Amino acid sequence: MGIDSESDVAASLQIGPTSEGMVRIYVEGEGFSLPLDFDPEEAEEIAEELLGAAERARGAAKRGGAGRPKPGQPRGAGKGPGAKPGRGPGRGPGGGGRPDGGRGR
Repeated sequence: MGIDSESDVAASLQIGPTSEGMVRIYVEGEGFSLPLDFDPEEAEEIAEELLGAAERARGAAKRGGAGRPKPGQPRGAGKGPGAKPGRGPGRGPGGGGRPDGGRGR
């Protein structure tokens, strides 16, 4: 599945600081949870990438391309019920979902 493929997967997204000074993006859906920890600088880079992607998606939607699902189609992963920004869990055992244990580069 690629970045431009449709999906029926529903998930909730939480973003917030951890007790160890990391920024956690926590994705949870039916049968899975994915804690991803980033140092603050990496989180800022991700935020910039999100803003850039939002701008490009708006441009694609204006041109009639991808960006918005057709009526009745699922949006894929998104903010689900109960998702509260800034309320992500602290770092638990295992250090998060990154290969380096969520400790940065």
